[in-house]
This record gives sequence, C-alpha cells and structure tokens, in this order.
Amino acid sequence: MTAALAAAGAQAHFDSGEFFATLARRVAQRTESQNPGREAELRAYLETEIGPSLAALGFAWQIHPNPVAGAPPLLSAQRIEGPGLPTVLFYGHGDVVRGHEGQWRDGRDPWTLSDAGQRWYGRGSADNKSQHSINIAAIGAVIAARGGRLGFNAKWLLEMAEETGSPGLAEFCAAQRSLLAADALIASDGPRLRADRPTVFLGSRGVANLDLVLNLRDGGHHSGNWGGLLRNPGTVLANAIACLVDGRGRILVEGLRPPPIPASVRAALADIEVGGGPNDPAIDAGWGEPGLSAAERVFGFNTLEVLALGCGNPAQPVNAIAGSARATVQLRFVVGTAAKQIRAHVLAHLAARGYGDIAVSEPQLMHATRLDPDNAWVRLALDALQDATGVKPALLPNIGGSLPNDAFADILGLPTVWVPHSYPACSQHAPDEHVLPALMRQGLAMTAALLWQVGAQADDLPRRSA
Repeated sequence: MTAALAAAGAQAHFDSGEFFATLARRVAQRTESQNPGREAELRAYLETEIGPSLAALGFAWQIHPNPVAGAPPLLSAQRIEGPGLPTVLFYGHGDVVRGHEGQWRDGRDPWTLSDAGQRWYGRGSADNKSQHSINIAAIGAVIAARGGRLGFNAKWLLEMAEETGSPGLAEFCAAQRSLLAADALIASDGPRLRADRPTVFLGSRGVANLDLVLNLRDGGHHSGNWGGLLRNPGTVLANAIACLVDGRGRILVEGLRPPPIPASVRAALADIEVGGGPNDPAIDAGWGEPGLSAAERVFGFNTLEVLALGCGNPAQPVNAIAGSARATVQLRFVVGTAAKQIRAHVLAHLAARGYGDIAVSEPQLMHATRLDPDNAWVRLALDALQDATGVKPALLPNIGGSLPNDAFADILGLPTVWVPHSYPACSQHAPDEHVLPALMRQGLAMTAALLWQVGAQADDLPRRSA
C-alpha cells in the first residue's frame, strides 16, 4: 500500500463523475449567509448534506447551536481509530455570498454547477464547497486504499457563517476545546499562489476596518458665498488620510507598522512571485513599503488601504461645501502588530497633526496568525504534495488576506496547515465564480497523498491533543 494508491483512488472518484455530481448537489443549496431568509438552507446543508456524507465514512456527527444568538449552527464530527494515533482537525464553511442572479455571463444560473469544459461555474464552487468536498473525498480515498482504516483520528468542524465574519466560531472553539482537541489543523480555503503551483499557507494576515467620519455642520453651504471661510470636510479628511499613508502607499503611523520580517519568513518568500497570471493586474512599480519584494509586501508586511471615500454627492455634485465627509480604511496586518491598539494609534496620530475632530470607529478585528515554516506538519505537507505532483509547492507563512485561523491557532493552540484548491482568477465572491476541473482532479490526488502520509508517519508526528 502506498500514497500513490490513495491518489489513484481519488482520481478515479473524479473521473467517474461522482465528484462533479456531489459538488453540483452542494452548489444547488442556496446557502447565502448574507441573506437573512436562508436560515433553513444553512441548517439543511449540515443536516442533509455534510452530516450524512461524513457518516458514510464512519464519522459520528452532531449539530450545535451557535453561541451567538441568531447566527447559524455548526457541525462537528469525529472518527476515532485509536488513542495512540495523531488527530487531525479539518475545517470548512458551507455558506456562500449572495448569488447575484441575473449577473452571470451567458445566462448561467449561480445555483447550477455548469460544465464549460475548462471551467465549472457556480456559486460556492471555489469558496468553499469544492474545497471541503475535496478533503472529504480524499479521506474516503485513503480509507478505501488502507482497507477500511484512515491511519489517524479525524475530526471535522464546519460552519455556516464565514462570509459574515464567522460569528460564534471563536466562542464555540473556546467552549468546545475538548471536543475539538487535535494535533494539527488541515484545511482548505482561498486560492493557490498560481493555478499551476500547489500552495501551502500557514496563517493569515489580520484585518481591521476603520470608519473615519468628520461632521462639521448640518447641510451644505454655497461655495461662492462661503468658500474660503468654511472648513471643507472633504479637503480636511483627504489630508488626514494622507498623514496616515503617503502617496506611494507607505504607512506613516508608527504603531500600524509591523516588526521586521523574520528571517524564516523572508526565506520562505524568496521564491514566491506575485502576479503574472493572465487575469492579474499589472503591479505598480514603486508602490508600497520601500526595500521589500512584492511577496514581502503582500505576505510579510502591513498595508493600509482606502476602501471608500465620500463627500457631497459624487454622482451629481452641486456648488456647495458639504457638511460632512467619511472614509473607510483597512489595515491588513501580520503577526507582531499591536492589533488591540490600532484605533488608539490612529486617534493619537490624527490628533497630533490637528485632526482630532475626526471620529474613528472601533474596528472588528480578525487577528493575524503565522506558523513557523519549520514545523514538522509543514514539512510533511510540503514533501507529500511535491511527491504527488512533481512540483515544488509555494510556501506562504501567511496569506495576504484574512480568514478565521486565529480560532484554531490561538484558541485551540494548533499548528495550522492550509492547502487551497482554488486559484487567483476564480471570480470568488463575484458573478461567474468557478473552479478549474484539472485543479480539482489534482487537488483530490495530492490531498489523498497528504492524508496517506499522516497515517504512514503517525508515530513520528508531534502531538498536542490530550
């Protein structure tokens, strides 16, 4: 018995059409967590789809109420083969963003998985239904190849509110530490670095959105009669933003800047090239933190971006000085940033420069996480994926975006290994969301090979679970 046997079984599952049929059934369930009318669909996805699929693989599963009132339930499942074996926790989310019906090309229905040859279209196909479907199917392939055994203990946690910020996930993990106790997390979400290169990432940048609001007076006043006499909130706010981040994208607030990039992170990013895909935008030369590579700017440093900026009525401007202006800025930040002091740093910086009357909202934080690239679980994953594909995987200490990895890394204390199965141009969250079938087939095979190796190396893997 070898990893190649498990990988071949996973490929056969794909070639038979069974994987497409399963994904089509899951895409058809309209699990829009941003739509308040989808409570029944969100629960049904767990009860009628994921629970029975895991039960067929020998998992005992249950539905849990969300600790946050009004938020959708969560599913946990476990298959315990022995107390001396390592335990892997798997994670996924079954909710999707709104379907955007009527906005898809060629009249496609977002709730019908559409085979267009080189692409499969459908809402949730990339985020996250294909990804957790690959991991479930790969578990099945390993069990079949190993004659009914997985070779390690496995647990699942699947939520239905990731697209609304994962309300209740952190509280659930804190309350259910024993139920979710494991030695490592293996999960899939987000895109690979490039479609042709398997990718492993070990955490994510944190995120904090802040609203900057300047209210100077009620209503507008004629610019001819009052121009030059009244402070213009748009002008003031634009200059306030410019004191936070300069015209080249460099963060000017010392408290929002991260510590130096660790040597291990620089080493991991040394062979990472950002962009260059057929649908990727051209990178602007000279933008961002000086002295860093493109990969270091995205994966190793902080960025402060203006997401929205408004004053008056941009669509129909009038000859008046507006009474107020507002903007939303976003800090993406890496481990080592003083996340709980972000608002305080911004307020102090603005006040010191004469902008103390700008109100700054308290941000909702998603914390940054980053696993040491030299962790044994990371080495296992990199070796298994390279052996299965013949391609050296890209290793990202963290992705540039954000996901709720802090629930697993900080609350549960797990080393976290993410193996994504999408790609950057998948139109995630937009009309025409899709996956590449060739990447799905490869993802099934390499995940089966990875899970095979977890069982094969069970005696040598570090343990954390009780």
